[in-house]
Amino acid sequence: MGSLKQDDELENGMEESKEAILYVNGVRRVLPDGLAHMTLLEYLRGAGLTGTKLGCGEGGCGACTVMVSCFDKNLKKCLHYAINACLAPLYSVEGMHVITVEGIGNHRHGLHPVQELLARSHGSQCGFCTPGFIMSMYALLRSSQTPPCEEQIEESLAGNLCRCTGYRPIVDAFRVFAKTNDKVYSNAPLNSTQSSEFVCPSTGKPCFCVSKTFSKEKNCGQEPACGNCYEPISYSEIDGSKYIEKELIFPPELLLRKSTYLSLSGFGGLKWYRPIRLQQVLDLKARYPDAKLVIGNTEIGIEMRLKGLQYQALICVAFVPELNKLNLKEDGLEIGAAVKLAELQKAFRKVVKERAAYETSSCNAFIEQIKWFAGTQIKNVASVGGNICTASPISDLNPLWMAAGAKFEIIDCKGNIRTIAAENFFLGYRKVDLASNEILLSVFLPWTRPFEFVKEFKQAHRRDDDIALVNAGMRVCLEERNEKWVVSDASIVYGGVAPFSLSATKTKNYLISKAWNRELLQGALEVLQKDILLKEDAPGGMVEFRRSLTLSFFFKFFLWVSHQMEGKSSSLEGVPLTHLSAVQYLNRPSLIGSQDYDIVKQGTAVGSPEIHLSSRLQVTGEAEYTDDTPMPPDGLYGALVLSQKAHARILSIDDSESQSSPGFVGIFFSKDVPGDNMIGPVVSDEELFATEFVTCVGQVIGVVVADTHQHAKLAARKVHVEYEELPAILSIQDALKSNSFHPNTEKCLRKGDVDLCFQSGECDHIIEGEVQVGGQEHFYLEPQSSLVWTLDGGNEVHMISSTQAPQKHQKYVSHVLGLPMSKVVCKTKRIGGGFGGKETRSAFLAAVACIPSYHLNRPVKITLDRDVDMMITGQRHSFLGKYKVGFKNDGKVLALDLEIYNNAGNSLDLSLAVLERAMFHSDNVYEIPNMKINGQVCFTNFPSNTAFRGFGGPQGMLIAENWIQRMAMKLKKSPEEIREINFLHEGSVLHFGQQIKHCTLQRLWNELKSSCDFLKAQKDVEQFNIQNRWKKRGVAMVPTKFGISFTTKFMNQAGALVQVYTDGTVLVTHGGVEMGQGLHTKVAQVAASSFNIPLSSVFISETSTDKVPNASPTAASASSDLYGAAVFDACEQIKSRMEPIASKRNFSSFAELVMACFLERVDLSAHGFYATPDIGFDWKTGKGNPFRYFTYGAAFAEVEIDTLTGDFHTRAANIFLDLGYSLNPAIDVGQ
Repeated sequence: MGSLKQDDELENGMEESKEAILYVNGVRRVLPDGLAHMTLLEYLRGAGLTGTKLGCGEGGCGACTVMVSCFDKNLKKCLHYAINACLAPLYSVEGMHVITVEGIGNHRHGLHPVQELLARSHGSQCGFCTPGFIMSMYALLRSSQTPPCEEQIEESLAGNLCRCTGYRPIVDAFRVFAKTNDKVYSNAPLNSTQSSEFVCPSTGKPCFCVSKTFSKEKNCGQEPACGNCYEPISYSEIDGSKYIEKELIFPPELLLRKSTYLSLSGFGGLKWYRPIRLQQVLDLKARYPDAKLVIGNTEIGIEMRLKGLQYQALICVAFVPELNKLNLKEDGLEIGAAVKLAELQKAFRKVVKERAAYETSSCNAFIEQIKWFAGTQIKNVASVGGNICTASPISDLNPLWMAAGAKFEIIDCKGNIRTIAAENFFLGYRKVDLASNEILLSVFLPWTRPFEFVKEFKQAHRRDDDIALVNAGMRVCLEERNEKWVVSDASIVYGGVAPFSLSATKTKNYLISKAWNRELLQGALEVLQKDILLKEDAPGGMVEFRRSLTLSFFFKFFLWVSHQMEGKSSSLEGVPLTHLSAVQYLNRPSLIGSQDYDIVKQGTAVGSPEIHLSSRLQVTGEAEYTDDTPMPPDGLYGALVLSQKAHARILSIDDSESQSSPGFVGIFFSKDVPGDNMIGPVVSDEELFATEFVTCVGQVIGVVVADTHQHAKLAARKVHVEYEELPAILSIQDALKSNSFHPNTEKCLRKGDVDLCFQSGECDHIIEGEVQVGGQEHFYLEPQSSLVWTLDGGNEVHMISSTQAPQKHQKYVSHVLGLPMSKVVCKTKRIGGGFGGKETRSAFLAAVACIPSYHLNRPVKITLDRDVDMMITGQRHSFLGKYKVGFKNDGKVLALDLEIYNNAGNSLDLSLAVLERAMFHSDNVYEIPNMKINGQVCFTNFPSNTAFRGFGGPQGMLIAENWIQRMAMKLKKSPEEIREINFLHEGSVLHFGQQIKHCTLQRLWNELKSSCDFLKAQKDVEQFNIQNRWKKRGVAMVPTKFGISFTTKFMNQAGALVQVYTDGTVLVTHGGVEMGQGLHTKVAQVAASSFNIPLSSVFISETSTDKVPNASPTAASASSDLYGAAVFDACEQIKSRMEPIASKRNFSSFAELVMACFLERVDLSAHGFYATPDIGFDWKTGKGNPFRYFTYGAAFAEVEIDTLTGDFHTRAANIFLDLGYSLNPAIDVGQ
């Protein structure tokens, strides 16, 4: 083993490890040599600990979060911190204790308080992200000496993404741990608060807001910020106080173990070293000049995984004392290059408390910038030196090092040390003044002088855990001369405007020796415009915005410095009160929400706010997803060969290099498809494997299978395809110019006579305009995944897939293999989010995987990496709407003429149905006497776009709201007035002929207006805007109407299979898929109420095409209606069979009745069926009832925006929805 051999070239007497060890959940594991290429996540999942998920593979989503514990010999204590297992090299945690979600609790032996709270607070929907949130919170609690505050809790979760919940229930769940309640880890019973009060997750204090939820059949319960906990919390089904005895301790062996030098190897000749002294680092660097120094692996890991870069040697310097120093000196702070950003942030906070305020201006700037730098997991491992030497052009910290006058200490392999100013260190794009025989040793940050000010700036798309569009560090030193404050020194540095962090030297020179006043400001802004030049084609786009940010940042800096000087000098102009908003920090209060709904119970379960049936499995990591399915011993992994051109002819494919790749088993193209290579959900217009032409980047050309996922990806990258490029259509506008449409997709809807209305002079005003609605990535947390295997030599094919439509997988696989559908089975246990992205675009992956599986007669799994998933699977349709609207002076709309186009991409998929729904919803909630809507589906050279929540409805409504806004501006009225004047009402006939029934729109609107006190909110906003020059607020109320049903009639059908067992329990199988929306929970509630049995007696295992055939996709917000009714039908059939037995005598339990029926040979299994009645639409006449009913909603929002930077946050939001009598109000609120 590499770790056991003494290396003669290294310093003699070096203590080298006898074995590499790691503890996982208290279990000792020896790490063999040869795994240097492996991440901790790959190791854990390979060991069967699949609760830790692969979400993005870049440290951006937090699904892979684990807690790492190590003993700090300097501090003499154990340190606990959260990390991203997807980035951590396996050997980087050698000698540590890794705790995963499985290690803190499970459903058999009891949940940890963190797990129990999240489950009970409805904080887990699809559940894929849940283990990551659990571990982030757990690590915070383990690392906190005192209970954390709410801000710390929210900050600890900033590196975790959730696509389902909107975060509110997660924060509600964990808020109980904030400050006021630290009994979780005490010996006192958790329910021993005075009078056994309920502890509110919002405030952490005892309250009584949830105690009466179950006391009445109908209860309108307003729960102020308490989330949806419906009874006093028992933290675990086992007394939570006992958890103090269950916490995994730090292994004693690791307490006694010394850090030792490691020398290990990995795939492709990769060498891994862990030196423990600086000299060892220098010796290794001398031997491997191109070696990469690794600490957190947050940059190199992504380069190796996403860019396919290979390095000869990696040197982990995390344990080198000389690189981890933090020394306070008289003139500044010395920071070792290996110091973690989290440690640096703590050090700065300590310094700020202990030193004079004027000395720590730069420290304060770093504290604020590091706060928004990245998620906690990244900051826990990313190092100062790594961030500096990566030299990213958008580094948040490098502009600050430069502006603050930092100096970098550099050492070469011979021990020679030189010092360089930070502003001279960065030479070009990811290029620094560092020779191959040198490393960064330390950073020296000087204290700031009196009247010296340093300020940080960063603008990103979002505030938390996002990369910068533009950032900056600015410093100015003022001194008093002749009763004027003059600039004696300055530094203005920007990131995101050049290939490297750029110092605005002309601006700096202009500032020096000038008086700090408004004249200086004006002059500096003029110089700055010429100093920082962004070309129109600059990488990253948004050029005009980024240019404006460079000026806005300096303007803010000027005002901030002036504000800081107030009270220190009477000779400086003060900042007007109306301008103060430009310098105030973004003060976003903790997230607080309340929910208000009726509870109307029917039977034992329907209407009850039950928690998600899988929530306890999801919070413990025991819930299994497709990629968690254990691979059979002979299983293979697939990787796709993808087009790199948007439109091209394939000239040749060379796979010879791929076939010699390690672990290669086979490669398959269109010629290997035994059935039909043409596929599609509606029309077969796309190829499974491209043959002669490719029509988008990311189109599948072939598939490689190998013994591991990494080997398959490596082999796929080695396939060389030669192309002849052809013209590409890359926008709706291009499609319109080229007349590029999918065939037979032109649609039209008419009501009244639009042309006559415009010509008659009846309209007081006519406006015309265009609305472009962009696309959107689904970003389901669980990537697309399918596992396919054959039975009986390929006579049958089975698969487990992450899909909203198992029947489509069955159909596609049957089609491409030439097998009857009866021989193909698709099963889906649950999926980690879908949002429409797994309705059709998941099916072609199963079809791709089945080809090698069928030919090789071996199981094949394809799980897409996040970057590939996002590249090839399509997204929400972008739309273009061209409208002409006629209206009266009072705001009444008389006519709408609308042309609407959507961008389908390179195949039709569901794009026509998406267009149709957009046309149906183009009136939103407004009565329009005359309407003409023409729509068409555009063909473009993008991956085929597909279903997405709302399925075209949001785009149609958004276009309508645009012309409503235009009308309001024209008439000088509020948009809310225009909306209300034009509301539909009971009996209104829509532009497609359907009559409105049971319309609750006006009532919802009135209740919303009352709840938010809209008129007062408008006045408050107006007053705020008068008083604040640079921050502005706005309020709005917007209504919606959404039709419930698939617009294709035959899809509105559902089947279910209900089986009653002799112990009184019930197994339900139906055609719908559980993807976090609580469908299984609701359907189980229907079965429980139908049989009048507890919900715990009903179980739903999975969705399977061999149990319920021909199921429609789980989509269109219709699944609870469809499958609930189908299950109810099956239950009623069984009950009718049981009735003769039940009527003979009273039975003490349902189980007793079932046994009696069984003994009488009564069939206790039934297939239920439901078809939505009274629907149908004829596109020839343009009339019909495409929807069974409509749901109505209205929302209020108040938003604050920084007009200088575009930074914004939502200050308040109220949402009212009419969902009828909810099957489960807690789940519906979550949705």
